[in-house]
Amino acid sequence: MPRVADQSPSSDRRKVPRAPKSSSEATTKVMKANKRDNTKPELLVRRRLREAGLVGYRLHWKAAGRPDVAWPGKKVAIFVNGCFWHRCPHCKPSMPKTNVEYWVLKFELNQERDMRKIRELEEAGWKVHVIWECQLKKKVIDRTFEELLPVLAEELDKSLAR
Repeated sequence: MPRVADQSPSSDRRKVPRAPKSSSEATTKVMKANKRDNTKPELLVRRRLREAGLVGYRLHWKAAGRPDVAWPGKKVAIFVNGCFWHRCPHCKPSMPKTNVEYWVLKFELNQERDMRKIRELEEAGWKVHVIWECQLKKKVIDRTFEELLPVLAEELDKSLAR
């Protein structure tokens, strides 16, 4: 049975157990290389926003869930989610083959947290957008931003630069 990370007595939320020992040094290296901020997908989204003239955003704003991009004055937030960690509904990434019990719980808790944070923002009057990593692939990125940019421009009361 995996050990459970520290839990405060008042917490009623499930906690992710500590990650099991990695099966290989290569896996450890790959997992440690995952960044939290300024990932390639985030940088790509920010570049497209700047090109469209939608500037003035803040990064990792101190609101529920710390949106990757936020316009606090207009209460508009964007989360750029990695398909693997957040379990993308579009590309449905595969499940790791080892330590399945750990990963199932880890992914369930990630998804619960994501939904909770989006709900908290929406209840506070924010407009929330989620961009999935797979929506930034070469074949679909233009379509992703053709749909998103006009909506953002309207919410931000800005006109697009294109």
